[in-house]
Amino acid sequence: MTQDAILANAILILPGETRRGGLRLKDGAIAEILDGAEVPAGALDLDGDYLAPGLVELHTDNLEQHLQPRPGVNWPHAAAIIAHDAELAGVGITTVFDAMRVGSINSGDRTTDYARYARPLATELLAMRATGALRISHFLHLRAEVCSETLIEELDEFDEGDRVGLISLMDHTPGQRQFRDVSQLEKYVKGKFNVDDAGFAAHIARLHELRARFGDDHEAAAVAVAGRLGAVLASHDDTTAEQVETSARYGIRLAEFPTTIEAAAACHEHGIKTIMGAPNLIRGASHSGNVAARELAEADLLDIISSDYVPSALLTSANVLADLWDDLPRAIATVTATPAAAAGLADRGHIAPGMRADLIRFRRMGGNAVLRETWVQGRRVA
Repeated sequence: MTQDAILANAILILPGETRRGGLRLKDGAIAEILDGAEVPAGALDLDGDYLAPGLVELHTDNLEQHLQPRPGVNWPHAAAIIAHDAELAGVGITTVFDAMRVGSINSGDRTTDYARYARPLATELLAMRATGALRISHFLHLRAEVCSETLIEELDEFDEGDRVGLISLMDHTPGQRQFRDVSQLEKYVKGKFNVDDAGFAAHIARLHELRARFGDDHEAAAVAVAGRLGAVLASHDDTTAEQVETSARYGIRLAEFPTTIEAAAACHEHGIKTIMGAPNLIRGASHSGNVAARELAEADLLDIISSDYVPSALLTSANVLADLWDDLPRAIATVTATPAAAAGLADRGHIAPGMRADLIRFRRMGGNAVLRETWVQGRRVA
């Protein structure tokens, strides 16, 4: 489909309402909202399907999964990027903030060390974007690992031209935040790296030592770099009101995956938007034993959904929230308008004249949302 088109006979998901109508697209943007079920000559008949803004993904590990599809297997970057991009288009994601870890550990323990990779991967992704090889809109999300050795020098490798839209403070010190229950961390590390009790104990000791040596300096550096790059700053796995107070002092606007009701409520008191994972919502529980996303949704403490590690879960989760809240426009906003606004993207996230023609067509069948088509700037990409 060309960038100039009419999409007709749809149920439009608009801010706060749904109504029958269509859209006229021109030069990659929404030119006009049409009312009614009429199908003009030459228009694409959407046959009563829902037409919503394209999904906006702020935190996904999916690219890393393509880079290393099995432990110890490193896939070529270009092939991984292309596959990742196509997968996201195919599940309705039209804007993504690709998560890349910055901050590495080079202690010599091959089982639990973290190698550097973000700068060369970002360079290759941005080059592919510049040549038009990618279907959807990509920004960078730098996950700043506080418990590391090289965070500051890795952050300094990025500049204002790198499309860094989000920097999150990641503190995986054992015994707090995501892994306040160290037994959960033990299961994760032993399962992923196949280490024994002695190896796990050494890993724990190393992380505590790194936090003590570098933690405060690394946090300060990440906050400063976010300001230098004009990136939105996010916290990760806030557990207590005190941790949220620190986030507020840093100027943090997003809280990724708060682990308790207490933390989520404190975020709202400080005007910080909360992000929860779609797999948590769909499964009904956190895989780390933390608060369930559904519990936050029922308490009106859930603002944004992220697919986290299952891209197809993003649209599915909005469908779950639509039933929970009995409000489809509100649910769709958690994966479109709210994340777009939180990331400072004013040109996408809802259907209105002048907005980017990033759109998805889907229908609800048997309690599921079934994607039919995806458009980016008026061009059909899936």
